[in-house]
Amino acid sequence: MAVLSAGLLAAGALVATAPAAGAADADLARNGGFEAGLDGWSCTGGSGTTVGTPVHGGTSALKATPAGSDNARCSQTVTVKPDSAYTLGAWVQGSYVYLGASGTGTTDVSTWTQSAGAYRQLTTSFRTGPTTTSVTVYTHGWYGTPAYYADDLTLTGPGGGPVAVPAAPTGLRAGTATASAVPLSWTASAGATGYRVYRGGTKVLDTTGTSATVTGLAASSAYSFQVSAVNSAGESAKSAAVSVTTATGGGGGGNGGLPAHALVGYLHSSFANGSGYTRMADVPDSWDVINLAFGEPTSVTSGDIRFSLCPVAECPNVESEAEFKAAIKAKQAAGKKVLISIGGQNGQVQLASTAARDAFVSSVSKIIDTYGLDGLDIDFEGHSLSLATGDTDFRSPTTPVIVNLISAVKSLKAKYGAGFVLTMAPETFFVQLGYQYYGSGPWGGQDPRAGAYLPVIHALRDDLTLLHVQDYNSGSIMGLDNQYHSMGGADFHIAMTDMLLTGFPVAGDQSKVFPALRPEQVAIGLPASTQAGNGHTSPAEVTKALDCLTKGTSCGTYRTHGTWSGLRGLMAWSINWDRFNNGEFAKNFDSYFGS
Repeated sequence: MAVLSAGLLAAGALVATAPAAGAADADLARNGGFEAGLDGWSCTGGSGTTVGTPVHGGTSALKATPAGSDNARCSQTVTVKPDSAYTLGAWVQGSYVYLGASGTGTTDVSTWTQSAGAYRQLTTSFRTGPTTTSVTVYTHGWYGTPAYYADDLTLTGPGGGPVAVPAAPTGLRAGTATASAVPLSWTASAGATGYRVYRGGTKVLDTTGTSATVTGLAASSAYSFQVSAVNSAGESAKSAAVSVTTATGGGGGGNGGLPAHALVGYLHSSFANGSGYTRMADVPDSWDVINLAFGEPTSVTSGDIRFSLCPVAECPNVESEAEFKAAIKAKQAAGKKVLISIGGQNGQVQLASTAARDAFVSSVSKIIDTYGLDGLDIDFEGHSLSLATGDTDFRSPTTPVIVNLISAVKSLKAKYGAGFVLTMAPETFFVQLGYQYYGSGPWGGQDPRAGAYLPVIHALRDDLTLLHVQDYNSGSIMGLDNQYHSMGGADFHIAMTDMLLTGFPVAGDQSKVFPALRPEQVAIGLPASTQAGNGHTSPAEVTKALDCLTKGTSCGTYRTHGTWSGLRGLMAWSINWDRFNNGEFAKNFDSYFGS
């Protein structure tokens, strides 16, 4: 579904209007006729080559072949002038062929054609933002379709002048420090393509956004931080320093009493499937957080959430209510956290009214109190969350289902206090896809669910214990390197997690940057076995992803924007499927973190 919807987003995006290029404007695309092979171009997964036929002009053209979840995206970055009009064009041939530009600083544009049996021209236009000095132009095909061809690609407009070293960033400030981490943010520098963060004069991380979290710090200790701006011309002077003293003791706000590295799993408590029913008392000790799957609403819009154990007819070995409650207490006495997970694939929840919001708070509280639970996991999927047309800023949402969910969770947090554990398990479509698309877009036409979790995560970030995005059942998602990444290997988890720990501009808008989460708030969500979901990742690849993110080793081709030894851990769907698979997932976690 995520693959298809992402395609609809691209297909439905509206083309921004801009004045026609003037006579003095130049063609800025390098090797747009592909006469010099792929010089200047980068194609995902080695999907591109050049051929002598069919061509539109000259002697060569691009041939790119989609394969699996790779749509054969070929791109190049072009230097441009800020606040200027550009026209992008190309001649293409193939079943589905797309042409677009990203990083414009205004509205990224794309256009496409279907069933072009002979070369036909695609054109679109855009205006750069006030600080934009480069854009990425690209072509791509569609999943499962034959090769496409492109030729004579042009980007017409005023050429970008020599790139100047950006000015030093201003406004460096620190957020609330924990015992081991300090969140920083600053004002963007014109012309900067990235930033370097320094601690005591030593560089500790790179980022493309205007926020970052420095981790691995000692409790009750004073630190000094600076930041510089960088681009192709060089590095600016460092900003004025900001001094911060870390908190006393472990973890900081929202920690929820979890171990430094935690293993999170879902327990099929209300239903059975091919993995078999697992009693609460039989959950292996490796699992630190046990999410009861699932609490579901009496109707989509009621907000009235109900939970009950799997019926005996479906689960012959199900324990009694009394045994279930006693087993929960025993797990908690052993230091485990047990949460009610709301939603799942079949539990659509839309809090479209204040009455539904209040029913949600009341009914979830009843479940928590009945079973003596430690908190709440939000696993809203499908059509539970979407953004109304015109709701374009994740920092100040106006859509009722979003606003009411935020309010409901804040009420639950206030009721149960600082020890309340709050986790979320969104799909990549609702989080990382927000780097490209947010809601229905400024003029409508996009999938309104794109990035719809971002305002919820952002509003609750001070209350959030753990975010474990589902890195499975996902289409290819663009990372901060502006390349598409596909599930099933270390690369996907590295790129998706790096986005959460670095922050990113929502829908490419540098004025609307989703700030980085603290590493102790982030875990990687995976299927526990090949039967559990699409995108299963072998233990060896999971280990590579953890090595890259926590140690900076085994990273492959993706370059992360930092190293986060405080990454909380892993989440799996599910405890049941891992037991079915002889505990392979939990054993790998225990082996890696020395449990």
